[in-house]
Amino acid sequence: MVRRSLFAGQALRALRHRRGLRQADMATALGISASYLSQLENDERSLTAALADTLASAFPVDWADLAPPAVDDLAETLRAALGDPQLAAAPAGEQIERLARQFPDLARQVVQLHGLYTRARQRLDMMDETIGTSLAAGGRLPWEEVRDWFHQANNYVDALDRGAEDLAARIGAGEPSPDIAQMEQWLAGEGVRVLWRGGGPVRQFDAERRVLTLDSNQPLESSRFQIAYQVCALALADTIAGIAGAATLRSDAARDLLAVGLGNYAAGALIMPYEAFRQAARTLRHDVDRLRQPFHTSFEQACHRLSTLQRPQARGIPVFFCRVDMAGNITKRHSATRLQFGRYGGACPLWIVHEAVAIPDRIHVQLAEMPDGVRYVSIAKGLVKPSGSYYRPPRRYAVALGCEAALARDFVYADGLNLRSEEAVTRIGTSCRTCPRDACDQRAFPPSDRSIAVDPAERDMVPYRLIPGK
Repeated sequence: MVRRSLFAGQALRALRHRRGLRQADMATALGISASYLSQLENDERSLTAALADTLASAFPVDWADLAPPAVDDLAETLRAALGDPQLAAAPAGEQIERLARQFPDLARQVVQLHGLYTRARQRLDMMDETIGTSLAAGGRLPWEEVRDWFHQANNYVDALDRGAEDLAARIGAGEPSPDIAQMEQWLAGEGVRVLWRGGGPVRQFDAERRVLTLDSNQPLESSRFQIAYQVCALALADTIAGIAGAATLRSDAARDLLAVGLGNYAAGALIMPYEAFRQAARTLRHDVDRLRQPFHTSFEQACHRLSTLQRPQARGIPVFFCRVDMAGNITKRHSATRLQFGRYGGACPLWIVHEAVAIPDRIHVQLAEMPDGVRYVSIAKGLVKPSGSYYRPPRRYAVALGCEAALARDFVYADGLNLRSEEAVTRIGTSCRTCPRDACDQRAFPPSDRSIAVDPAERDMVPYRLIPGK
């Protein structure tokens, strides 16, 4: 098995131009000479495995989008398996390629073992789900099916996203985001009249009378979102129906909920068009308060949209997003990172999002480490949605957004953190039922796969200790 040469001149030039770097600057970042980089860009020399590793480390998001296809699928699959964060640092690229060339059967077995391990972890998560909801295995509720559908789609629906982006260009007349008047004008062209009334449903559409009624007590950002939903529900009706109809779901209720979820997705894509929003996020280093201004969105809407930037060859930085209510329930969630939320109930009490619920309208920042050793820069902000009446309590919740610490230079909120300080790291977990940490003062109950020992003569912060390996 002979290693085939990998030429990446076009990808390297595209990467350099995307980052606005001169050849000398990029060569310095890669630890090579400018003349060597010039030869690589002109395909006079092939890309070595070591340099490919350096590119993936220095420009993880950009290189993932621009890198040419691997010439050795087994080596790439092995590289992904050995890059699991719960393993020690992966071997150098040359070593992985040599292992795949010289011992292909062993390499395939390593990949297979990693696949078995990954599926075992997923089964443990499903056990956590079953325990947390007291449901029989496989008894998912309709909203759970829809949540999992979006998770499997990586929270990105290409046909809807591109359709909404084209629609925004037509309606918005050159503006970054169509405003309410422009969307009302589009609806009028479809024979739909918009009425604003205080109280009642947030949005109600009478298809026979072609009347859309909106609650005028909503914040402006919510009103824009609801009118955008109706625009997309009409303009992209066939696309939404086709996707919902093709989905493998168990009930009509789940299919209807998916159609609503797709409408919400399209509405977000209409008022925050993909490429304009992605470029603004890059330029502003994901400063959400600045990012929401040109698109006239709420803090939550902008955070949620950041989690959907998963278009192939044009991705945003991988982030996680969630919304947590006053009781600690995760009511929205998506992660394009390696972090996965507990499928039910409260998240780790050490996570900053819980403090944010209690102290609204302030951005809380945290450097957190998961049990697999991966560190994340996480922000959380408590929000209060007014109800419009003294007799209706306002909605209080918090949203969280974060990325892996390795991408901190693209995340403005990391600027004030000491990323190298061990004392500055908060060690959190996904759920007490699956968290393996032995010494945690905040543990609510032991992990489901560990036994405990209780000593009546000794009491620590928790009244038991975990037995290693059991």
